[in-house]
Amino acid sequence: MSAFLEGVEKRAFKQAVYALRTDEAALDAVQDAMLKLSASYGDRPAGEFPMLFQRILQNVIYDALRRQKVRNTWTALLSSFVSEDEDETDALDVLTANSDAASADAPHRQFERARTLAAIEREIARLPNRQREAFLMRYWEEMDISETAAAMGCSEGSVKTHCSRATQTLAAALKAKGIVP
Repeated sequence: MSAFLEGVEKRAFKQAVYALRTDEAALDAVQDAMLKLSASYGDRPAGEFPMLFQRILQNVIYDALRRQKVRNTWTALLSSFVSEDEDETDALDVLTANSDAASADAPHRQFERARTLAAIEREIARLPNRQREAFLMRYWEEMDISETAAAMGCSEGSVKTHCSRATQTLAAALKAKGIVP
């Protein structure tokens, strides 16, 4: 169990950051998902952990998004009663891409690679939730269509549709930025 959790930790964190937009919320979500997996499914075979963990993580993320929505609604309603002008600005998470393998390349290539990866990550973060989920599970987590469908709680056809739309949206957005394969 511990080896699995160590192996999935960074990818799960990145996935949660894409959905929740803050490091703190993402860390909480990943920790909750890991605890729920170990507490409820620790006796299951190790082969079942990836799908179970993805499903648990998605449910934790959805719960956090629901709480954020309710909190934001109440904050907006209550703030209309406050006469003070409080400037609340949300800091945007800036995703940086560090590549250990890039150290052998020239500095300008490292910069271009980091800039390209940051643009790709920003565009992934802009995808609708279901498209982002399907895309990350299929292409980042390398889950097959049936595993992704089971983890997302939808049909295999829906997974294919979400992945197709995500790749088309990403390709168009990156092409518009001048990033082509």
